[in-house]
Amino acid sequence: MSVYEIVFTGQVLPGARLEAVKANLARLFQADEQRIELLFSGRRLVLKNSLDAAAAEKYRSTLERAGALVEVVDLGAQVEEIEMAPAPAPAQAVGRVKVVPRDVYMAAFTEVDAPDYAIAEVGAAMQPPTPDVPPPALDLSQLSLAPTGSDLGQAKAAPAAPAPDTSHLSIIG
Repeated sequence: MSVYEIVFTGQVLPGARLEAVKANLARLFQADEQRIELLFSGRRLVLKNSLDAAAAEKYRSTLERAGALVEVVDLGAQVEEIEMAPAPAPAQAVGRVKVVPRDVYMAAFTEVDAPDYAIAEVGAAMQPPTPDVPPPALDLSQLSLAPTGSDLGQAKAAPAAPAPDTSHLSIIG
């Protein structure tokens, strides 16, 4: 079953007066003047989506009776089949993607230079294997271990200062 959407770009039917169409749409949508002005901004607006063929035709005829030029878009026709490219071998360079616009708005992205990445299979290694790195050759022959409990050269605490002379002090009671 096809799914449709109703698209409005702010255009009126030939012979229709713009102010009359705005008034008709304001009454139809029960909207204020500010919202109606947004409809006529020239941008592509989806008024209703996820419609079956009968509902889409009903909306189209109602909006055209109000004087608005709308487009019924079959969403099923816009689905693009994407064929997955085979995964490149680790030694291969990544290819480039050629972008084909699906509508006027996507035409701005035709000159995009993007890498064509592939999706790896489940469980596949994401990076090429790294070679084993040999341990560094270190000469430790000049080093030795001190016996257990040895002083390893920690800084000694300074000796405590002598207690002050208090012999000249007395307690008066």
